[in-house]
Amino acid sequence: MAGGRSRRRKSPRASGNPEELWIYGRHAVNAALKNSNRMAKRVLFLRDNLGKDEPLPLEIDVKPEPVSRDQLENVLPLGAVHQGIAALMSALPTIAIEDICGNAKILPNALIIVLDRVSDPQNIGSIIRSAAVLGAMAVILQYRNAPQITGVIAKAASGGIERVPLVRVTNLSRAIDTLKKSKFWCIGLDSEAKGSIQQVKRPSHTALVLGAEGVGLRRLVRENCDELVRIEGSGAMTSLNVSNAAAIALYALRQIPNS
Repeated sequence: MAGGRSRRRKSPRASGNPEELWIYGRHAVNAALKNSNRMAKRVLFLRDNLGKDEPLPLEIDVKPEPVSRDQLENVLPLGAVHQGIAALMSALPTIAIEDICGNAKILPNALIIVLDRVSDPQNIGSIIRSAAVLGAMAVILQYRNAPQITGVIAKAASGGIERVPLVRVTNLSRAIDTLKKSKFWCIGLDSEAKGSIQQVKRPSHTALVLGAEGVGLRRLVRENCDELVRIEGSGAMTSLNVSNAAAIALYALRQIPNS
């Protein structure tokens, strides 16, 4: 601007502690506050929204703070769709793949999602939300090829992150081996596969393996799957967004009786 300095917004402040996370959006915040595995450090809400939105849980660790829009947005990523509320929460406990496999042993029907190089936070959050709706017991992803859990993922998951454990592993092929040793049938989604997901003979314990958009599953991951299938469509296009593909595949698997 002529005659003056342009104003730039400062980068959002981090909590300064990797064990803390700002979560925002009504559904995500309420689900986090109700999660006994978390502790609330701060809860901020727009003073203009007082009495307009759904109430917070009655028993929370801290007193909610009414703040201005600038104060709220200063602690969040630029453009965050916060719906007038944010909470600084403790991180969820770490859970190992062996824990998931142990829990699955006592279940008559278990479904797990494995993500190979899926890196978009919105897609990951949407997949977690579908997992929560359609009854998957965990989402497995790598340390190296997936983002850290952020408010973006929590918001896209719309509370699902509090219900579906995220399990990080170093090596995805070894993780698939661990699942197979625990009697999981590992199904890889591949647009070039001959068989369709509707034709799967699904055992009681199933892992759905999805690759990143465009590149799909890596060779070793693909070869380590027990079966490769595609989503059979009838339209002119043959590819789907990975989060849409996950939702359709999860729903399809839920309709198949256990063999």
